[in-house]
Amino acid sequence: MAELAFKCIECNEDASELHRDYSNGILKITICKSCAKPVDKYIEYDPVIILIDAILCKIQAFRHILFNTEINIHWKLCIFCLLCEAYLRWSQLQGSEVTSDPADIIRYTKEWDFYGMFALAALELAVYCVGVLAVLWPVQWLHGCSLKLTPLLKALLLSCYGKVLLIPAVIWEHDYSPLCFRLIRLFVLTSNTQAIRVILNCSRRLSVLAVFGGLLLETCVSDSLHHLQLSSHDYLPDLYT
Repeated sequence: MAELAFKCIECNEDASELHRDYSNGILKITICKSCAKPVDKYIEYDPVIILIDAILCKIQAFRHILFNTEINIHWKLCIFCLLCEAYLRWSQLQGSEVTSDPADIIRYTKEWDFYGMFALAALELAVYCVGVLAVLWPVQWLHGCSLKLTPLLKALLLSCYGKVLLIPAVIWEHDYSPLCFRLIRLFVLTSNTQAIRVILNCSRRLSVLAVFGGLLLETCVSDSLHHLQLSSHDYLPDLYT
């Protein structure tokens, strides 16, 4: 019996193949036995169309990407998104500080500030993922289902691709930049919600609850680190002057 390695993008049923290859290069898309629709219509689509549908958070596009393709760039994409977020925080931290001496030690301090922002962004992402898992694990356990840890983490990392938009938002800075940053954040959270729905085949309510739990834990940790930094400034003022 053939291994059911694919999913129908319409009804989420298992499928053994996406298309059948006949002689002379003729391909015929497989029809789903459950919903009588093509298992994956996106195999004939241009990647740009698939990307647009993913940006629109269409669940069919997410199923195509997460189940029916072999995309293994989630770690590279994660690093790039963290760099984008670190650059945003670093640019906001620097503000309008300017030094006229190119050999000034402040220039090197700013470099370390960027590395610190990258580490902070990585920590907050890890805490966010832990928060999401903390919400989903007991719910899945109560329903007698095991949590698909690796596919879920891969889906969460891939669905953070919206953070790439932070770079042009910083470069072309204007009065509405803070609003743009909030909208990008909302878009990333919406993508995370859709990715959880696709991987676990769960309700929208549960996926929203999981994202909210992760966001709440991330916010608490971020605020704690911020207060800790302020406290260290108060107790060790000489190190920051």
